[in-house]
Amino acid sequence: QVPLVESGGGSVQVGDALRLSCAGSVYHFSRCCMGWFRQAPGKEREGVAAIDSGGATSYADSVKGRFTISKDNANNTLYLQMNSLKPEDTALYYCAADWRRWYLIPSYVYWGQGTQVTVSS
Repeated sequence: QVPLVESGGGSVQVGDALRLSCAGSVYHFSRCCMGWFRQAPGKEREGVAAIDSGGATSYADSVKGRFTISKDNANNTLYLQMNSLKPEDTALYYCAADWRRWYLIPSYVYWGQGTQVTVSS
């Protein structure tokens, strides 16, 4: 089974943009739903954005208008475009996949290892 692999994280300044990528396989992208989650030190993992097989999306209130989730089924890649980054966006970002519609609840079956995003003021 090909794992989910995130990339694109880094250290940026307030207001900068980053695009995260999550490479998987048809095994993951044939599932209903995929999502991006993040976890900061000492905090619980929280949902950031989710997308279903029909392209419907969900976002956490804290990122609405700044982040955009999308996927390229032909290349088995999930994306998270993050604009206007803030220090509170600093976290380890994970992608996830499942055949069930968990939206922003971190109960997905398949997870990547995460990519670090650090936003400095």
